[in-house]
Amino acid sequence: MSENKNTEPVDKSTMPFLVHVGVLRKHILRSLLAVCIGAAFIGYNIHFVMDKIIFGPVRNDFISFRMMNAVSRFFGSNKDFIHMPDQFPIQVRRIFEQLNTSFYVAFVGGFIIAFPYVIWEMWKFFAPALKSNEKKNSISFFLVTYFLFIFGCCFGYFFVTPLTMQFGYFFNISEIIKVNIDLSSYIGILLQTVLGMGFVFLIPVIVYILTSIGLLTPKFLKKYRRHALIAVLVIAGFITPGDIPSMLVASAPLYLLYEASILVSAVVYKREQTTAPAKK
Repeated sequence: MSENKNTEPVDKSTMPFLVHVGVLRKHILRSLLAVCIGAAFIGYNIHFVMDKIIFGPVRNDFISFRMMNAVSRFFGSNKDFIHMPDQFPIQVRRIFEQLNTSFYVAFVGGFIIAFPYVIWEMWKFFAPALKSNEKKNSISFFLVTYFLFIFGCCFGYFFVTPLTMQFGYFFNISEIIKVNIDLSSYIGILLQTVLGMGFVFLIPVIVYILTSIGLLTPKFLKKYRRHALIAVLVIAGFITPGDIPSMLVASAPLYLLYEASILVSAVVYKREQTTAPAKK
């Protein structure tokens, strides 16, 4: 029986690829399981999440509004710089809209909670192909990626979303129009802004990877700096609902991230150029 096993033909050209696919599937399944656990936790506390977190940016006592109003009073203003209605007019016009929203919010919240584990699983998949010195930097890479993503989500939640909602609610083209905002529209704008800012804040990480593998150079980034400004505005338009105040608020950190990415690319490029002769 052992001889038959040894004489079985093995397709060496496809075996490595199939093995990698199998390993990747295990990492993806474990990541999805972590997201589902996080989603279950959000779903169990859905009332608290909706009342205190999701609808936080439209409350007068939201921390961002209090900070902005405190700054305006510090500079001598007699009235609040930003205010919202006591009861933000959220409505539901479809019978299962609240049920669908709860699943949507739970899944996105579960992804945010499980994001560190998802990064770790993906990193473990690529780790065998890395060199020893690159593996030593894995913890730093992991922490920086998580920090940038969470910082981007927080920026979208605490700054971009409140200003978007305040501008959208009070912008008026006729006194006849009554403002009643659909729950799905509000949730869509909120999560689009929060997740969009979270992923966009990963630009330095992407630049780090592309520079490390030789697909990007600091010279290229500097050359197309003006084009990047236009790209930043376009990306900000996709992340936000498209109103000018929200676009400007979102564009400022995005452009700063681009400038930071140039520095990251320069450091990585210099390191690669220094180690290139040693590799040869």
